[in-house]
Amino acid sequence: MKNGIGYLPEDRKGDGIISELSVKDNIILAQQVLKGFWKPFKKAEAEKIADEYIKLLQVKTASKETPIKALSGGNQQKVILARWLLTHPQYLILDEPTRGIDVGTKTEIQKQVLKLSKEGVGITFISSEIQEMLNVCTRLVVMKDRNIVGELRDEQLSQDNIMKTIAGGN
Repeated sequence: MKNGIGYLPEDRKGDGIISELSVKDNIILAQQVLKGFWKPFKKAEAEKIADEYIKLLQVKTASKETPIKALSGGNQQKVILARWLLTHPQYLILDEPTRGIDVGTKTEIQKQVLKLSKEGVGITFISSEIQEMLNVCTRLVVMKDRNIVGELRDEQLSQDNIMKTIAGGN
């Protein structure tokens, strides 16, 4: 985190959310770690931040004090993304950020990824969905058994080329 890196894990329930904490506390968690636990956010400041990111990412929650475990998977994912956006990362690793969420939320997250990329944030977007990769990537690396088997860029990016690379034909 101190080097400007954020990580949205594949297993949001096991590795991403702190289920007993509120939406607000899950949002400010990474920034609080960077700031130091001996320098807690003032209540009004934490609430303002939570409100801002809930609005920015359109998190559907009854309240910022709602336990995050009460939210849908897609809204939990948005809260984790908000956590990292608050740290103003230079580089984000997003591991299956849209797995198991509804189509509308998936689209919102993809739009946010494209926006961050245009703002200069480096992003590694890990996904098993080819169409999703075509929607968000300008460079795609295909890996098998932890080895790179091919790389496609810009105009090379097509479902056909990706499938050929996966099959070992590139």
